[in-house]
Amino acid sequence: MQNGDFEALVAVLDPDIVLRADGGAAKGMSRLVRGAEAVMAQAASFSKVALSNQVVLVNGSIGLLTRLPDGRLFSVIGFTIAGGKVVEMDILADPDRLSRLDLPATTI
Repeated sequence: MQNGDFEALVAVLDPDIVLRADGGAAKGMSRLVRGAEAVMAQAASFSKVALSNQVVLVNGSIGLLTRLPDGRLFSVIGFTIAGGKVVEMDILADPDRLSRLDLPATTI
């Protein structure tokens, strides 16, 4: 996604993927998105933000911490993988809830 290779992104997404985003009180940040093309369109809109990514475990599965250029936490993303494809993405971007998580530190 960071390199703009959206075809590669779609290749790893299940056609029926479900993305759930919890942005808390932030207007327009909470959403439910279904389908690889729709998820790819969401990824394209966020690729313009210079987020850094750190691979982490989220509930025992692969996930990402994303941070803004100034180092502030932007989101935690959990992935569910089945049959070699991402079938679910759960994004927590609610600043209030994020502030209560015990997260690993990163270097900026």
